[in-house]
Amino acid sequence: MTESIHKNCRIAGVSSCVPSRVFDNLTDTKGFPEDDIRKVVSMAGVKKRRISDGKICSSDLCLHAAGELLKKINWEKESIDALIMVTQTPDYFLPSTGCLIHRDLALSDNCATFDVGLGCSGYPYGLWLAAMMINSGLTRVLVLHGETPSLFTSPGDRSTYMLFGDAGSATAVEKDAGADPWYFKLHTDGAGYDDLIIHAGGFRNRFENDARQHCLHMDGAGLFNFTIKRVPPLIIRTLEMANLAVDDVDYYVFHQSNQFMMKHIAKKCGLPAEKTPIILDEFGNSGGPSVPLTITQGVCKSPVTRKLSLMCLGYGVGLSWGSALVSIDPETAILHSSIDKPCVAQL
Repeated sequence: MTESIHKNCRIAGVSSCVPSRVFDNLTDTKGFPEDDIRKVVSMAGVKKRRISDGKICSSDLCLHAAGELLKKINWEKESIDALIMVTQTPDYFLPSTGCLIHRDLALSDNCATFDVGLGCSGYPYGLWLAAMMINSGLTRVLVLHGETPSLFTSPGDRSTYMLFGDAGSATAVEKDAGADPWYFKLHTDGAGYDDLIIHAGGFRNRFENDARQHCLHMDGAGLFNFTIKRVPPLIIRTLEMANLAVDDVDYYVFHQSNQFMMKHIAKKCGLPAEKTPIILDEFGNSGGPSVPLTITQGVCKSPVTRKLSLMCLGYGVGLSWGSALVSIDPETAILHSSIDKPCVAQL
């Protein structure tokens, strides 16, 4: 168990980016009976998804989100001390995807840059790393989180094909001595590694001939049981750490996993519907970046007029789960955009 409290951190901005291509599950899905399609859409809540055309990568989405955000908040590129790229859909095994984005943002060679291989829980972990960096002496950290899970699902897999959309994000974290404390609670259970897995393509099984082994395998029942067991205690303990009641938090920003699952957890924990925004119907499950995407497209669809407390909740592949209780304020820049072509220069 990892619990920590970090002071001196402020979110200067959150920017999200999705592909411009819209996939309507009800009209565009082929190869499954219509009744099956309707059942999946009704249960999961995914009506439409933003998906890559196969050329747009997570790096492109994050680069565009970051570029727009840096212009908005007027950060000088030389002032950025670190760039963290959270992804499980990298451009290459090596170099790290963060280095490609560092190049295309033209950041200083004094900027520490690295990738973090986390998926669904990645946003709380990324903010945690940024907070530790700020409290170790850095001033400005850029946290990027991008995934293109639509590219690793099989068109023949009913359990996964209609769920996933793609998204990228950039979150600017800066030192602020007057900021409210941030609270983190992070967990891992590697025994559940095979509940969400791509069996082939890595060095354990690099050249597998069966194409299906290069696509996502998901144990839906196992993930459901894991989530309803682990996430409610996570929420309760995070509230206890901050000495808060359920109503004291403005929004519970869930990883957009599955509508039925999220509503079940919210009901179990007594979370009001208006405090748990769901954007699955328009964007699908984009993995970990669904948390910052929900901030820009759920929490902040209307202008922020006061300081808001957000409990960011990530859970899934790993198995891994975590929370980050943070805040945004009226000066926090909130941006959203879409792209129709790659942004990162190719090697």
